[in-house]
Amino acid sequence: MEGVGSSRPSSSSGAFTDWSLAFWTLCSVVLPVLITLWCSFQRSRRQVLRQDIFRKSKHDWQYTDLFGQPTYCCVCGQHILQGAFCDCCGLRVDEGCLKKADRRFLCKEIALQSESRPGSCMLHHWIRGNVPLCSYCLMCKQQCGTQPKLCDYRCIWCQHTVHDECMQNSLKSEECTFGEFRNLIIPPYYLSNISKIRKDKKPDYGKVFDLKKIAPAKALQLCTLLPCNSVRVLVCGGDGTVGWVLDAIDEMKIKGQERYIPQVAILPLGTGNDLSNTLGWGAGYAGEIPVEQILRNVMEADGIKLDRWKVQVTNKGYYNLRKPKVFTMNNYFSVGPDALMALNFHAHREKTPSLFSSRIINKAVYFFYGTKDCLVQECKDLNKRVELELDGERISLPNLEGIIVLNIGYWGGGCRLWEGMGDEPYPLARHDDGLLEVVGVHGSFHCAQIQVKLANPVRLGQAHTVRLILKSSKMPMQVDGEPWAQGPCTVTITHKTHALMLYHSSEQSDDDASSVSEQEHMREQTDEDI
Repeated sequence: MEGVGSSRPSSSSGAFTDWSLAFWTLCSVVLPVLITLWCSFQRSRRQVLRQDIFRKSKHDWQYTDLFGQPTYCCVCGQHILQGAFCDCCGLRVDEGCLKKADRRFLCKEIALQSESRPGSCMLHHWIRGNVPLCSYCLMCKQQCGTQPKLCDYRCIWCQHTVHDECMQNSLKSEECTFGEFRNLIIPPYYLSNISKIRKDKKPDYGKVFDLKKIAPAKALQLCTLLPCNSVRVLVCGGDGTVGWVLDAIDEMKIKGQERYIPQVAILPLGTGNDLSNTLGWGAGYAGEIPVEQILRNVMEADGIKLDRWKVQVTNKGYYNLRKPKVFTMNNYFSVGPDALMALNFHAHREKTPSLFSSRIINKAVYFFYGTKDCLVQECKDLNKRVELELDGERISLPNLEGIIVLNIGYWGGGCRLWEGMGDEPYPLARHDDGLLEVVGVHGSFHCAQIQVKLANPVRLGQAHTVRLILKSSKMPMQVDGEPWAQGPCTVTITHKTHALMLYHSSEQSDDDASSVSEQEHMREQTDEDI
């Protein structure tokens, strides 16, 4: 009996231990889940509040998880790693101070009513703290922003900086001259004044244009309020973005606004950037050049013309019921292996767009599909499937896999295709002479050889009009990197118009210089032989 009685406390103690273990195990599982859910709820709540402030604010607020340089909140002065910044005026704030900063600080005024600034006089707009690292005081000429705290002032118009101790009342009431880039800045009072003179409707230019939400045609209407032939536009993107803007400029011509058409410069942010390379703006941009230098380059660039071409694709059959496809070409048209690579790349990017966020990854995918085509040769015997006419004269084609029609000097991400190895005489090629250069390639491997200057293309000729007839089967085609699979058809390329571009001559590479000199030398030799 004693043994049985003594076992009862131990069994109840064991049960209590088991329940205690189960309870703490449950807590260890449930508690992190509850904390995670609570944090997620709070984060979502903060995001909703933040977006509400962004939507109602006159600032162009953007949120970042990590600032790229030492940053201090303009309200509390504390060092911050993440928070919000205004794209327009440069304010930077901690998330907790966002609402207070939005009420306290005015943003840069894009358009002022004339009555709000009598005499069209613009004062400095000073913002305290977070000045550029290599800036110097307007008064004492010493470096600003050297102390690890919120200090010193910067005018968001002229970009002049002043030490805290050098700031005087006279500076706060001094007229701003807009600094070095005054010729690139539209004064805030100008738009309302010019509209009043022309008796136009009040323009809605209170905020910067966002091309994610509106087409460039609306933004370009701003050119009509500025002096004739004075506007320069910097297009930041790839060749496709440049073509998008040039199409919008063509719409201005249709509306009879030719005297307001801007000249276009390029900041190359795409994959190939062949047009940018041709016009001296480089093969790519990764932040290595300061923004100030880019603006100087735009101001110093020379105006030139760029041929633009109409590409009309008329399908065979269907009793001509289908409308022909019409494209505008700035760079090149092609049928064959390079169009196939572009088509495969385009299909892959549409399936998984998140993977294609890097220029290096994009080029690696192109390399993969190019290597694959070397083995498969899907475009072989192209010369048996197509007929080619240059200015009405039929061209006898050798054994080819691809035909490329060029308007500019560069092709395929930096290759001077028409030039090849540069060891043979060839006619001078320009992007403003109303002529197209037509070449053939034997396949993807031949294209790779041309890119590293180990082979020459098959130069088929130059022409004002190119006509290509695809007699049978489907073939990949592309215009300026936009690919599609095309059945039997007739492709006709004719001159459409000129675009006003900006050429940055100081960016000319050694290859460009040698190419030009070689072409001129060979032309002189040809003249002597004649």
